[in-house]
Amino acid sequence: MKTKQFHLPLYMIASILFGLKTLLVYMFIFDMSIDNLMQAILFFLNPFISAFAFFGLSIWFKGKYQKLFICIGAFIGTIIVWANTMFYRDFTDFITIPVMFQANNAGDVTNSISTLFHWTDPLLFIDVITLVFLSFKQATTSYIRRKKLSILSLSAVMVLANLLLAEVARPHLYTNVYDREDIVKNIGLFNYHLYDIGLQSMTTSQKVFADGSKLNEIKDYVNEHVKSKEKSDLFGIAEDKNLIFVSLESVQSFVIGNKVNGEEITPFLNDLTENSYYFENFYHQVAQGKTSDSEFLVGNSLYPLPGGAVFFVRGQNEYHAMPERLAEQGYSSAVFHANDKSFWNRNIMYDSMGYQKFFDETAYEITKENSVGWGLKDQSFFTQSMKYLEDLPQPFYSKFITLTNHHPYGLGEEDTSIEAFDSESETVNQYFQTVRYTDEAIQQFFKQLKQAGLYENSVIVLMGDHYGISEYEYDALGQYFGEEIDAYDDIQLQRVPFFIHIPGQEGKVMSKISGQIDVKPTLLHLLGVDTTHDIGFGTDLFTKQRKDFIAFRDGSFVSDKYVYTEETCYERGTGRILAEDTNSSNPSVCEPVKDQVQKELDYSDDIVYGDLFRFYDLNDKSE
Repeated sequence: MKTKQFHLPLYMIASILFGLKTLLVYMFIFDMSIDNLMQAILFFLNPFISAFAFFGLSIWFKGKYQKLFICIGAFIGTIIVWANTMFYRDFTDFITIPVMFQANNAGDVTNSISTLFHWTDPLLFIDVITLVFLSFKQATTSYIRRKKLSILSLSAVMVLANLLLAEVARPHLYTNVYDREDIVKNIGLFNYHLYDIGLQSMTTSQKVFADGSKLNEIKDYVNEHVKSKEKSDLFGIAEDKNLIFVSLESVQSFVIGNKVNGEEITPFLNDLTENSYYFENFYHQVAQGKTSDSEFLVGNSLYPLPGGAVFFVRGQNEYHAMPERLAEQGYSSAVFHANDKSFWNRNIMYDSMGYQKFFDETAYEITKENSVGWGLKDQSFFTQSMKYLEDLPQPFYSKFITLTNHHPYGLGEEDTSIEAFDSESETVNQYFQTVRYTDEAIQQFFKQLKQAGLYENSVIVLMGDHYGISEYEYDALGQYFGEEIDAYDDIQLQRVPFFIHIPGQEGKVMSKISGQIDVKPTLLHLLGVDTTHDIGFGTDLFTKQRKDFIAFRDGSFVSDKYVYTEETCYERGTGRILAEDTNSSNPSVCEPVKDQVQKELDYSDDIVYGDLFRFYDLNDKSE
């Protein structure tokens, strides 16, 4: 009697291989913590559930199309997994639909991608090759309708059970839209992407149905909880002066006043703290939009979006941005950035924000000798920009966006003034050298402003746009600090330099907490521009009555007394944990501020998603 051989169906093999691969990526690339037993079970099962639900659909195809569906599906799924691993290494986050539509940015990130690529990445495609090989070896299996419906029902039950148990393991999971890590580890990477598609569809519809009625509620909140009731002593002190704003690419505050290998990292900026208003507890508040988010925060005093960049998602909205407000006072405006004008959709968004001129890469002579990494070196950038700056009608508002101190932080030997740090990470090692180069470029720029006769009649603002060293590199950065970096330390590392230099003013080191959300009202008030009718979530940093917290896009915050991050409440200054379970019946001291932070983020999202400023006339004082 001949024994019948058992062959595991190809869709089952695909489910096991793809699920195993995804689980290994979860464990060894995505740094995700497990909070409870149920979450641990879901963490290990959801890759296989998602894979089975997808590859099980192949049985509805006949003949070779069944195998084709499995092989092509495995290949596309692997591309999605690989894209998320690359993105995670840079952002410690997962890709969203709006980020995918920012694909035209990819042309300028070749250098970053080469450093984010790991030798193990091609191993992600082993299962795809295996499935292609097996598809030639195995015969196609035909299934009766009852079997097809049984497999489909089983898939649906498993996916539904996963979604329901995820909500049990993590209450309010589906409303905590920013915490993408929580969603991925509970329902899986691919279910997360489906969830994200649904979320983006809902936010897109908000503009269609918005009518502006929400604005009165938002305005009342801003007037009561955000705006100071008094003007600062410095209001109008720089009236009619030029405003020169320099965005320092990826410069973090920990380099200010510190050394590497016995050498000062930022000697010029260190000296500048003595005759400028330097805000030592100033935080960046960007999200996935990185530099473009910092521009959005500074220009509008609104928060970035929970997914993607406002510059892409809502680039043609109506805004009451700083260049538009200054134009009403007779200011001309220009942006200087030696990059492609369409990068981050700037050519569209700058029009919406009211900038009058944009000097992009076409305005500069860029050669192999004067460029590195992402483009024109900072020193050449400032030198070539001077002729355009001198021709701007005064008073002007000019914004400069530097490039050299950008990941992967590579400089030629001729441009390095200090030795690299010695750690396991080339990124961290080179970071100090490129920061030093940018420091020298800023020193040169100050000299050029003086030579051009622009220095004395200008307010010069320097600001770090976002972090330079991601969580992915914290083991190496911990070697520099000589200690391990925990969640509390991570929040402190989000501080970036913020200088306001007014020639003739002595300046002062300001220790109060502050952030990019505060820049617009602060600078407009220095220039004597009234913001009584503006709607934004920042406060003039020179007023005594100020909002006492800085919010981050994920709901974390820093207040005068507390730090809240990763669902843990800390005492600010000591890092002592005050409470870990904020969902308990005993609310922590962070809870009131946490609720207010979420309200501000929601109100800001309402404005941006609904394009609510199209219903608001700043010049109508009855508003």
